[in-house]
Amino acid sequence: MNTLATLRERGTALLGSLLALVLGIAILTASALIQLTGGTPVPERYAGTPVLLHSAHGTDRDGEFAEPVPWSPERTGQLVRELAAIPGVREVVADRPFYAQAVSGGRPVGGRDGDERMGRGWSSTTLAPAPLVAGHAPRRADEIAVDAELGPRPGESITVLTASGPAAYTVSGTVRGPGYYVTDERARELAPGVRVLGVQLTDGADPRAVAAAARALARTDARVLTGADRRDLAPASARRTSWIGAQVIITMAGLAGFVTILVVAGTFAFGVNTRRRELALLRVIGADPGQVRRALYAEALLLGALGSATGVLIGVLGAPAVTGMLVDTGFEPAGFTIRVRTWIPAAVFAVGVGTALVAVWSASRRAARIDPLEALREAVVDERPIGRVRRIAGIASVALGGGCALASAFAAPTEMITWALATAVASISGATLLAPVFVAPLARALTRPFARRVGAGALLVRESACAAVGRTASTVAPVLATIAFVVLITGNTRTGAEAFADHASATTRASGAVVASGTPGLSDAAVAGVTGSALLASTVYAGPARLAVDAAGIDPHAFARTHDRLDPVRGTLADLVGPDTVAVTASTLAALGQPPSQEAEFTFADGRTRVLRIVAVLDDRADSHGVLLARDTLRAHDPDALTEVVHRTGGPAIVPGDPAATALGVREIGVAAYARRADAEEDRLIDVFTLLLVATTAGYTALAVGNTLLMAGAGRVADFRVLRLSGATRRQVLWTVAGETTFVVVLGVLLGGLVAVPSLLGIRAGLAGALGTPVRLVVPWAPVTCAIVTCLAIALAASVLPARRAMGGVAP
Repeated sequence: MNTLATLRERGTALLGSLLALVLGIAILTASALIQLTGGTPVPERYAGTPVLLHSAHGTDRDGEFAEPVPWSPERTGQLVRELAAIPGVREVVADRPFYAQAVSGGRPVGGRDGDERMGRGWSSTTLAPAPLVAGHAPRRADEIAVDAELGPRPGESITVLTASGPAAYTVSGTVRGPGYYVTDERARELAPGVRVLGVQLTDGADPRAVAAAARALARTDARVLTGADRRDLAPASARRTSWIGAQVIITMAGLAGFVTILVVAGTFAFGVNTRRRELALLRVIGADPGQVRRALYAEALLLGALGSATGVLIGVLGAPAVTGMLVDTGFEPAGFTIRVRTWIPAAVFAVGVGTALVAVWSASRRAARIDPLEALREAVVDERPIGRVRRIAGIASVALGGGCALASAFAAPTEMITWALATAVASISGATLLAPVFVAPLARALTRPFARRVGAGALLVRESACAAVGRTASTVAPVLATIAFVVLITGNTRTGAEAFADHASATTRASGAVVASGTPGLSDAAVAGVTGSALLASTVYAGPARLAVDAAGIDPHAFARTHDRLDPVRGTLADLVGPDTVAVTASTLAALGQPPSQEAEFTFADGRTRVLRIVAVLDDRADSHGVLLARDTLRAHDPDALTEVVHRTGGPAIVPGDPAATALGVREIGVAAYARRADAEEDRLIDVFTLLLVATTAGYTALAVGNTLLMAGAGRVADFRVLRLSGATRRQVLWTVAGETTFVVVLGVLLGGLVAVPSLLGIRAGLAGALGTPVRLVVPWAPVTCAIVTCLAIALAASVLPARRAMGGVAP
């Protein structure tokens, strides 16, 4: 009963903690549901096949996601024959996808990706029934079946872009569903190796028995998929998107948990400071330290139960909306769905209650140590030092943050963001823990030049901030965390993006960059009329481990003319001629575990494996591709490869709006524009991710700052009365309160900026070392300014408005 009465009495003061816990648990619930039960459905193009074989995955590299290693033509034929001999198997279909995109109205048409720009052999229609709407299946090499919604009717002509260029086809029929279908013989010419085999069954056959027999044939280079496991056939792009989404979810959940504990712990700690006399009276009337601790734990338990239950409910109801938002923004693939499992909300509820109890632990220990007589005689001035444990933890966190910042200066580019985030969390945690120690000295140092010139109001602002160390530190901490997070996240991401773009622009010599427009890449026909260095893009699988590596087919002489800093570490690109040579970057060579000037095994997109002679080893800064091959070599093994870009070094520029270029999906942009365009989609995702983090942090700051100032304002009526008795008007008192608040926010902004400096300098040094070019430190001031203004507005509203209401009952 006493606990319920206390909660009713302090409802306003605990509202911020309750809201913080509700928000944190809601985010954690939605995150857990998405992460643990979410997934993409079985790809529609395979939904009609009960048993599927998928080639085994190779080794993905540096967070990249590649398609699995294709089977060789010989292995594909062997699997088809062996599977067809299994009792109950009616047909085995080799799925052969290739790039295809219709040209209509003088320009390529179709979606941004997916089946709307994919062609297949006619037999693949049985994998996910695409019934004929009109006409018949293609029978000749120049016939094609298309989506009925595309427009052309049977008998009409259509131009379709493939990797080799535009080709004229006659529409033999239309089907219900996206994609283009040619004869199986034509598909073998246009598509590289096979990665999926569909097993069609006879009527009455048992899929489980067929799957078991197929597994006996699969060995180690194939996986048999049935039922829900067929979701693994999602393309590499979908797997990469899911991985990005997982990072977003994990980061959001981690940030929510971190800040929730920070806010709730800060609220209880500050609450104990404001209730010292109340708690001392409990000690006077006979309450022992254990009873005081249990009283605070009871408050936290009730608060945690109420907040967790509300947060879980909001999280469960809001998870579908969050999932939709993630799909719309590109953090999850299309078709991603979630399921609600009872144990997840129950587990999160327990975590929420535990979080509240953990957050109140330190405050309860401090409250239990209050001596009755000392507390009753205690002055209002709060200059008590922090405890030894907190001091040690703060110093250790700051030291850890400095170590992480130093590590980021020497880390690989793929690891820099991880070290930067570790720097942020450790540094912010340490600064928050140590805030009571350096708030007062910093406040006095900042105001020292004005000490003899300011009036009574300004002097009062300064001394109030220095005297009420607990209140000042509790307000500074969330502002510090917000500004530090905003500066670190936006500064690190934008500095990295600009550094890579500047490096690519500075190390490329060309008159312009010819790129795709409305197509996923450039066909051979689009490249043929451009003078310059063309990069034919594909994926190869290196070494016995089948390490997936980005490869480019090049003309070595043209490539050398357009790329600065290309001096190989070993060998020369001039020797990159013939089908048995290859150039690799130093990191690829290290991953292969072989010394230079030796041979290495590579598997190509058609499934064929070749032993190639390493003729050159390049510095990783020379190019983003791990493997360079002669263009003809790569094209021979990957008929579906498209060119990423042509760095034009001569000849006429492509005129905007040129009909021939438009029909081929070609346009020309500046080299610097291409350097930024190459990472445009990743930059967009980073910007959205940054916005989510900033919004989450700002929301918690609003709760923390507002709650702290509301709690402090409730106990300052006596201070306002003293000011009024001293001759201050109500307006002067309110201006004093606003001045105190503004000064505290300024302290938080300065400290947040200082905390961000080591991480920013570390990542700039790391990028400069990795790229070998000077790196500009870029801090987007728009989000930083917005965060500062938001913190100030929230703080002023939470301090001035309650003070104004309290002044109504204060007589001079």
